[in-house]
Amino acid sequence: MDALPAFLGLFATSFIAGTFLPFLPGSSEMAMAGLLAAQAGSPVAIVATAVAANVTGATFNYLVGRNVADLGDRRWFPLSPAILERASSGFERYGIWALALCWLPTFGDAITVIAGLLKADFRLFLALVLAGKSFGHGAVALGLTWLVGL
Repeated sequence: MDALPAFLGLFATSFIAGTFLPFLPGSSEMAMAGLLAAQAGSPVAIVATAVAANVTGATFNYLVGRNVADLGDRRWFPLSPAILERASSGFERYGIWALALCWLPTFGDAITVIAGLLKADFRLFLALVLAGKSFGHGAVALGLTWLVGL
């Protein structure tokens, strides 16, 4: 199996899975597990590719949130001021540390957008998202290794 197309496919799937785009479903963990099970390359390289692409997708979410934050008072904006206020208070209550849970389905994508909307410190955002995504993908890879004995 040629590794380059597999890694490009994994990167694309993991990027899409890391974004909030609902019309582009993806599961970086499933794609990564498939490549690990097929022994399509170095396990470290496979996990690193999935994590890097997923973090890139989360960064896309952050940038979208940051760039639309000033549009929240417009009538056509899809989120009402009340929803933005609830998101703000929840984020402030739990703090930026909630980003460490970015590996969770649905919630993880939303929290990265909210961090952008609230203009959270990007360096801390990146560190926490990298840690969270690494944890999630690492747990899947270790679990697969334990189950299948790769």
